[in-house]
Amino acid sequence: MDELISKQLRYRVRVLGNLLGQTMAQQHGEEFLSKEEEIRLLAKSRRQNGNDEQQKLQQVLTQLDDDDLISIARAFNQFLNLTNIAEQAESGEIQDTLFPATSNLADLFTRLESKGIDKSIVAETIKKTRCDLVLTAHPTEITRRTLIQKYNRIASVLNNVKEDEPLQDNDQIELERLIAEVWYTDEIRTEKPTPQEEAIWGYAVIEQSFWTAIPKLWEGLDSLMLQHTGQSMTLDMTPVTISSWMGGDRDGNPNVTAAVTADVIRLARWMAADLYLRDIEELLSQLSMSQCTEDFQLRCGQASHEPYRVVLRDLRKKLTATRLWAEGTEPPGANLILYRDDLYAPLHACYQSLHSCGMGIIADGLLKQTLIRVSTFGVTLVDLDIRQNTDEHIDLLDELTQFLEIGSYRDWSEKARNDFLMQELATKRPLIPEGWEPRGNGSEVLKTFRLIAEGNAEGISSYIISMAKNPSDVLAVVLLLQKCGLARKLPVVPLFETLEDLENAAWTLERLLRMRWYTNYIEGYQQVMIGYSDSAKDAGQMAAAWAQYRAQEELIVVAAKYHVSLTLFHGRGGAAGRGGTPARQAILSQPPGSVNSSTRVTEQGEMIRFKYGSAPLALNNLDLVLSATIEASLLPPPKPRENWRSLMDRLSHIASSSYRKTVRDPEFVEYFVEGTPERELALLALGSRPARRSKDPNDRSIEDLRAIPWVFAWTQKRLMIPAWLGTDAAFSSGLSDKEWFVINEMLDEWPFFQSQLDMLEMVLAKADIEISERYDNVLVSPDLKSMGDKFRGQLTSLIASVNKIKGQEELLENLPEIKRSLDLRHPYTDPLHFLQIELISRHRRGDGEHNEKIKKALLVTIAGIAAGMRSTG
Repeated sequence: MDELISKQLRYRVRVLGNLLGQTMAQQHGEEFLSKEEEIRLLAKSRRQNGNDEQQKLQQVLTQLDDDDLISIARAFNQFLNLTNIAEQAESGEIQDTLFPATSNLADLFTRLESKGIDKSIVAETIKKTRCDLVLTAHPTEITRRTLIQKYNRIASVLNNVKEDEPLQDNDQIELERLIAEVWYTDEIRTEKPTPQEEAIWGYAVIEQSFWTAIPKLWEGLDSLMLQHTGQSMTLDMTPVTISSWMGGDRDGNPNVTAAVTADVIRLARWMAADLYLRDIEELLSQLSMSQCTEDFQLRCGQASHEPYRVVLRDLRKKLTATRLWAEGTEPPGANLILYRDDLYAPLHACYQSLHSCGMGIIADGLLKQTLIRVSTFGVTLVDLDIRQNTDEHIDLLDELTQFLEIGSYRDWSEKARNDFLMQELATKRPLIPEGWEPRGNGSEVLKTFRLIAEGNAEGISSYIISMAKNPSDVLAVVLLLQKCGLARKLPVVPLFETLEDLENAAWTLERLLRMRWYTNYIEGYQQVMIGYSDSAKDAGQMAAAWAQYRAQEELIVVAAKYHVSLTLFHGRGGAAGRGGTPARQAILSQPPGSVNSSTRVTEQGEMIRFKYGSAPLALNNLDLVLSATIEASLLPPPKPRENWRSLMDRLSHIASSSYRKTVRDPEFVEYFVEGTPERELALLALGSRPARRSKDPNDRSIEDLRAIPWVFAWTQKRLMIPAWLGTDAAFSSGLSDKEWFVINEMLDEWPFFQSQLDMLEMVLAKADIEISERYDNVLVSPDLKSMGDKFRGQLTSLIASVNKIKGQEELLENLPEIKRSLDLRHPYTDPLHFLQIELISRHRRGDGEHNEKIKKALLVTIAGIAAGMRSTG
């Protein structure tokens, strides 16, 4: 079947490529098309014949004038985007057609039966399973939203394109039109998106993908559960939910204010009301029946020939009023849908009445799907996480305590802080004087707490504390929420990010849980967030991954000791250097007991589009996430043996020491700045958050740089340092025969190590020594070039080590699908690298300072390489 898929995929790529070629020829002529093809063939030949072809390719590219530079860059960029579309369409199409019969969920039920796991245990586990996907607005989605919409339409038409069938005229014309629209649309944003625009983009993903996919996933799971356990799900069960950071994440982003968060919450309510109105309109046409139960007739409040329509018309009226209120065009009134039950209760009454009157087949259509949506999305569409750095809370409390003349909160010891916080939490007296307003950013922090309290946290899922280190960091947030008037108990979530914080995470949680007041407050439930990006940038990928694993193990032990149900929230990025791992593998490689029917994970940037950009794609990936969560709960991975732990401790120590020694070398920073497009990335209008934490433009430290541009820049150069630096030292540290035996044992038996090595192999396959060397030859000062040579030597050595461990001759030997995917892209990605090198050189010489054409072409190459790598940061 893989061979058939590959043939069909190549056929679809060829169809799209030919249509793009026709469009380009119409604008630029056949000569341009010939030049583009010459470049593509030289790039392809370079991989087969080496440096001679590389020099020819570089010579052709340097002779291009400014206009041709842009057009050639745009051509290869769009070829890569169309290749991605073809792959995504195929993946989603297969899953959508066969779900749930050949799904991961179906396979899991079969395996659970074969292992003799009791049906009642399976059913109970599924009933309490919850996977929460958290959409984040990190600045990694490089493609404009208007183009994403066109790409989705191309993918939809592409489902009709079959290798063994002639292309229908209407499909041909539609594809020609859409590809022309793409070609004549500027692919580069001119302005950074606002947080509100980022949120709207996230809501569009819900509208276009999750709105359809989640009910289908729910019904598929329910049918499999009934088939294999004899039990059914109830309509209020939510195995998958969607949350968001878009407009709620203010850590390091001054553009996210309390007013922005209020806007985003209101926009979400508007979108929810609008989507439900569409369902209600369709239900009004469907539910024309007259027979109903006596209870339902009483709900109607009148004798009616069409009782269901009476209830639905009332809901339509209320949803319309809610939409107008959310727009800000109508004042709040009594007839608004503000709470989940305002919508769920009348719809569920319709559902029960239809079933009671023998019309279950009607109830189980759109009405059931709408009820699943109400359970999943509520009336706020998504629940928003609020995230803020703990230093902001400390600053606010410090200003407050000094105003109250009781001392400096910042200068107090941890014990003094906790004593103060517990004393204030235990009393009902106000803490914040009426009319008092802090100075600077403290005012904005306080406004956010007041905003949460004013709405009683409706539409807010939790409060995340970045860079949490101590119990006082958590208690401070609880206190500020309480003293601002929040009546309900909002989950407050410490985020442990650095290597040191991860190592101390369990001790921090234990100190919190020792406080009786706090354990009463959380009512047996605690969420903890594990940071992947900053810990990897702090200590290197291998040491960070092992610290994350050990932190989870230790947190599980502490939570069990205090009889607390623990949910681990994984702040993974898309790239391997930021914790990125295929969803199923990531969940199944976590420590035993860490999932326990509940998981939260961030979905970031362009990964949202790649994994959830259409309803079929979303269904495919939701199936992976949900089945893995259930499997990890019922069939947990083995505990690592002591000799595995000992070896991982040793390897991680070597890796971390080597990594930190390298990145703290001042020459390394210079090499990074000169040899990658890090400076040029600032030209891109990506997300609303600044790329660096410091406001000092002269601060070029790696510590100040955010994890996303750190990974993005190395990916563009194809050296991929964040994913492997340090690991090379660990694997070349003179391992004994016994240690190599243990490594092979770990690879065979330990999902965590398998996952780490698989991701490492995938990243190494994307690295390109010759391309990275070309960046150095053109862009790097002569006295720094030896550093690049050293890295390429380390990379070569690491590739040999990975092949040795995996018992193979070359990378991806046992992963032909991934190799095929990369091979499809190389002829289009490689020219973009050589173009980018030439353009960076011109830009830095000043040629492009006032030349918008050079700048635009450079940005197109950045976008194109990101598409080819399927990754920014």
